[in-house]
Amino acid sequence: MKLLRLVIIFTAIFFSFSVNLPAAEKLLTIVHTNDLHSHLQGFSPEIDYRPFDAGADKTLGGWSRIAAVIKKTRKERKNTVLVLDSGDYTMGSLFHMLVREEAFELRLLKAMGYDAVTLGNHEFDLKPAGLARILKAAKAGGGMPQIVFASAIFDKKNPAGDSLQEAFQEVGVKDYTVLTRAGIKIGIFGIMGKDAAAVAPFAKPVTFGDPIEVSRRIVGILREKEKADIVICLSHSGLDADTNKSEDEILARKVKGIDVIVSGHTHAPYQTPIKVGDTIIVHAWVYGKNVGILDIACGKKNIVLKNYKTVAINSSIVGDATIQKMIEGFKQKINAQFLAGFGLSYDKVIAHTNWDLEIGAYESPLGNMIADSIRWYVNKVDSEANDPAIHVDVAVESNGVIRDNLIAGKTGRITVGDLFRTIPLGIGMDKDSTMGYPLISFYLYGYEIKRALEILTSVYPRKGYDYFLQISGLRFTYNPHRVIFDRVTNIEMGGEEEGYKKFDYSQSNHRLYRVAVNIYNATFLKGIGNYTYHFLDIVPKDKNGRPVKNLSDVRVNADKSKRGIQELKEWQGVIEYVRSFRDTNGDGIPDLPEKYKTKLGRIVSEPSWYPGALIAGATLPTILALFLIGLLFFAIIYFTVRIINKRRAKNKYSSWKIKY
Repeated sequence: MKLLRLVIIFTAIFFSFSVNLPAAEKLLTIVHTNDLHSHLQGFSPEIDYRPFDAGADKTLGGWSRIAAVIKKTRKERKNTVLVLDSGDYTMGSLFHMLVREEAFELRLLKAMGYDAVTLGNHEFDLKPAGLARILKAAKAGGGMPQIVFASAIFDKKNPAGDSLQEAFQEVGVKDYTVLTRAGIKIGIFGIMGKDAAAVAPFAKPVTFGDPIEVSRRIVGILREKEKADIVICLSHSGLDADTNKSEDEILARKVKGIDVIVSGHTHAPYQTPIKVGDTIIVHAWVYGKNVGILDIACGKKNIVLKNYKTVAINSSIVGDATIQKMIEGFKQKINAQFLAGFGLSYDKVIAHTNWDLEIGAYESPLGNMIADSIRWYVNKVDSEANDPAIHVDVAVESNGVIRDNLIAGKTGRITVGDLFRTIPLGIGMDKDSTMGYPLISFYLYGYEIKRALEILTSVYPRKGYDYFLQISGLRFTYNPHRVIFDRVTNIEMGGEEEGYKKFDYSQSNHRLYRVAVNIYNATFLKGIGNYTYHFLDIVPKDKNGRPVKNLSDVRVNADKSKRGIQELKEWQGVIEYVRSFRDTNGDGIPDLPEKYKTKLGRIVSEPSWYPGALIAGATLPTILALFLIGLLFFAIIYFTVRIINKRRAKNKYSSWKIKY
């Protein structure tokens, strides 16, 4: 009896004690990436990449290395590990050239163990029909991770988006997904940000919902209907140093109920999470150079950040053999099904350099070389020596389209794969569905060329890195202290070889000049005019001065003997231009010219507050500013005189009253 009484007492004490114990934390680990851009191999240069030799090279990235980090993290953690990506996993290397047929990237993400991914703006580069083909190819080739994307708006009146809507349904693309892992109910959804949507012109007729409104709707469903314990947003929106422009921080402020935002799109490295209210925001850089690992605890009321680290993906990590074997097989398919038709192969060495060529928000040697290649290639294919009007005078490239550096590495040898990564994007127009942006040419007046250069002086500082321009055929100076849209102070036309001459960009010069660009950059000209209140309106014209209605009509024709337009691809132009360089050391490989070792003075900033420098050669923006300043000056004088006169009259009246 005493024994029974003791058992009851101890049992009561045990249960009383256990009820008062805090509930065990439910831990969750999120491994995340963003903006992988088809960089399946470690870079740069890829010829140095040794995925299985620790410490053997200085390359960064490589999906087999990322796979190894994912495996290691899952092995180290006893809790649930989720692997997520916030979009733009395609478009950036030769591997994407067969993305519609093979969907290498999605198939690899599946094999690497990703649980969910969303779509970025570059997933729409191949138009809705192209994305539909990618999704179906991935399904046929072994599957893909769960794709969550709640932003798409399909135009029911335009059948061009029907194939994508059908593909979404066929492969199971959802607004959101709910996963239950170790007793945790996890809601995951994906969205496209405003800036990303703005730079997805080929997504039409598909459009994208406002990210705030879309998120509020989905979070409401996940919280109220699905009863999710944790809500994760895969947001292809991005972050900015200016919190008023930082879309994912704005999202966290305006939409309550999101626990974690896995951010993408802006390509910047963030070593620590950003906390906005109760929301944790992470962003893991670009091209797989970093992987983020977030450890959180899921409580009843909120999520607690336990630990965060970024893992540098470099040669300290031995790659996963299974994934690397898949990549090598994909490379052979690229050689056989794509590059062989051009007499090329992925690892073929086509040039040599003794220095690195990098791209940045300045006149860069790589930018100069790519811009020169456009002018050289169009003139080679489509010009006549006896007709100067057909000669391309100017070529322009934007930083947003130049996607990678050229690094000399151990050998200085540049392969096809390395060079292609510098300018990899795009698709043909109209009936041409081949990969790569086509080059187009049109005519502008001198004053319109000046307006184009003002994009660099006045739009780039506000819109960011992508709007910095690299130029060929011109060199110019500008004063950043002048009135906006009128900062260019001098332009010369020509080149380093033939010399430069003063360029007349006045309204009285009625000559037309031929300009060559890729079609993607040209699509933004109308938007630039609207953005600048039409001060920088630029109207592409044919050689007779008639406005061009459809940019695809002015694509450069690579072979006029064939029916239709045979597009001249920008990526081919860069490769052909580099292959045209002289072999200066006799090893049978072309060498990069010394001119591309440093800046060439094509873009020169000359800051000055001297009044003459601020108004010399003034055009409409400065004239209007001077008029408004003058108006304000005279208004101040006018009202000052009125106030003085009123006071005088009042004093006179007061004096008169006293005398009375």
